[in-house]
Amino acid sequence: MISPDWCRMMAAYNSEMNRRIYAAAETLDDAVRRADRGAFWGSLHGTLSHLLWGDTLWMSRFDGWEKPPVGIKDSARMVEDWTALRQARTAADARIEAWAGGLTPARLAAPLTWFSAVAQRETTLPLWICVAHFFNHQTHHRGQAHALITAAGARTEDTDLPWVVDPVALGLA
Repeated sequence: MISPDWCRMMAAYNSEMNRRIYAAAETLDDAVRRADRGAFWGSLHGTLSHLLWGDTLWMSRFDGWEKPPVGIKDSARMVEDWTALRQARTAADARIEAWAGGLTPARLAAPLTWFSAVAQRETTLPLWICVAHFFNHQTHHRGQAHALITAAGARTEDTDLPWVVDPVALGLA
């Protein structure tokens, strides 16, 4: 099972990597960010919008956030304005870090029940499995975004967890 410390570390990693991804994407022309490059969610903008959509959906289950205003099929277009997307991402990351800071082993071990639109049924799993998926989903789509940014000629800073997250600052070392 994952631990509250692991969740705090991953939330910090998520925030910092999003900062780095968005900073690199900011150097690109909006037309480049919106160009369909054959990624699963089409463009860089679409990929980042879907990622915010997924985080919002999972946090609605984990912490009572309002559900996304669109379904998964429209997730790439959930936030059309670049500035609004970037601001929403920053706000979501701060909320995710605050939520992760309050997790306990008992909470992570407790069951989470929700209706899965994908499976079309009620699903119950230990929270820790859902949280592991949550952070894995972020890393997966940020990897796609990183590839799109690199292909467009921009660069992010380092992406390796040991050089992104400061375990001492998080009280983990």
